[in-house]
Amino acid sequence: MKEKNIKVIWPNNNETFVSEGDDWFSSAEKAGLEIPTGCLTGSCGACEIDVNGETVRACISDIKSDIKSDKKSQLKVSLTTDPFWEK
Repeated sequence: MKEKNIKVIWPNNNETFVSEGDDWFSSAEKAGLEIPTGCLTGSCGACEIDVNGETVRACISDIKSDIKSDKKSQLKVSLTTDPFWEK
């Protein structure tokens, strides 16, 4: 079993610990959030989130530690908004 050593700070101020390679959608759900989806193939951009300032498409990306940061075990997530996908 992988050690859950990456701290994720979510937009709702919940903090969870995940492992590298974990899925963004299930990790967000455990934090009480739902990442919007569209095509689930990376084409539409509905699932874009910002992770430590970089845009990630959650449907085609797994969680990775931030190797550019001194805080290798902490990720700060922001949800992006797109008026096209908002209800």
